Amino acid sequence: MTKSVPHSTPDDTSAAVDAYMDRLDHPHADAVQRLRALVLGVDPTIAEGVKWNAPSWRTREYFATTQLRAKTGIGLVLHLGAKAHALPEAGLQIEDPEGLLRWPAADRALMMFANLAEVEAREEAVRAVLRQWIGFV
Repeated sequence: MTKSVPHSTPDDTSAAVDAYMDRLDHPHADAVQRLRALVLGVDPTIAEGVKWNAPSWRTREYFATTQLRAKTGIGLVLHLGAKAHALPEAGLQIEDPEGLLRWPAADRALMMFANLAEVEAREEAVRAVLRQWIGFV
């Protein structure tokens, strides 16, 4: 994995995410904080920022964004950044034995969690999926 690309806006920082989280009025803010720590712990090249008005994570490109609009729980949208990317001929092959991923598009997947307990119960599976995903970014 290559080093995270420095991003130049004030929103591309952990301080921006800290400020966002301080203002966040969401019934599952605790789950968002746990998910944040989980994603950052997957690989030392992962950095964070506020992108698309939500906590988001990147290596060379942003690859994951918190989805807070669901009526229940929270989501983690996995994507390949803001620009279109050529996909491998076989598509994105991600081992997902726990069935965490829903695929709204060939280059985008979604993981949903009902609450903090579910995030914590699925941490190892989430880490395994994220390690694979960042290989495509």
